Amino acid sequence: MGPARDRQTERVDVSEPASIATGIAQRYATAVFDIARDENGLDRLESDVDALSAALAESDDLRDLIANPVYGRDEQQAAITAIARKMDLSQTVTNVLALMAQKRRLFVLPQMLTALRERIATHKGEVTADVVSARALSDDQKSRLARTLSEKVGSDVKINATVDESLIGGLVVKVGSRMIDTSIASKLAQLQNTMKEAR
Repeated sequence: MGPARDRQTERVDVSEPASIATGIAQRYATAVFDIARDENGLDRLESDVDALSAALAESDDLRDLIANPVYGRDEQQAAITAIARKMDLSQTVTNVLALMAQKRRLFVLPQMLTALRERIATHKGEVTADVVSARALSDDQKSRLARTLSEKVGSDVKINATVDESLIGGLVVKVGSRMIDTSIASKLAQLQNTMKEAR
């Protein structure tokens, strides 16, 4: 009865409202950023953030590990520590991942990575552009897009690229509060609405 009750209690953490999860993520991000900055490790931190973001996008198992309440604290901590070592993440990031697992807070990892990316960009005087495309962008395409956006916003732009095959083609670009949607899916939706109105 004890273990079952423990697991039920742990499940509550995962279902906390998004605003609370964001607040938790922000606190972890602030601590990690401050430690990395004090140790002159921001370049390494940025590399870790990119690696973890890519791993989360590509691995169903990793997403399950951070979100599934079935895993116990020790099991989750051992698994995330092993993953961090295999990925050769910095000791700072490895330590915070282990702490998050022990505190049942790994589910906020995606929000923490977003918060860290924003802090790093601000520190470097960069603006991050979230770019969604139907197929993965090549390095050359990312560079050209970053240059074009930099000219428009007047700051260095870092591309945070993700893939959504449902877009069919084109891009959805978000820079701060500005969104530019040139996706074919969006154009088809607009066409469909126009046709409905014409009936």
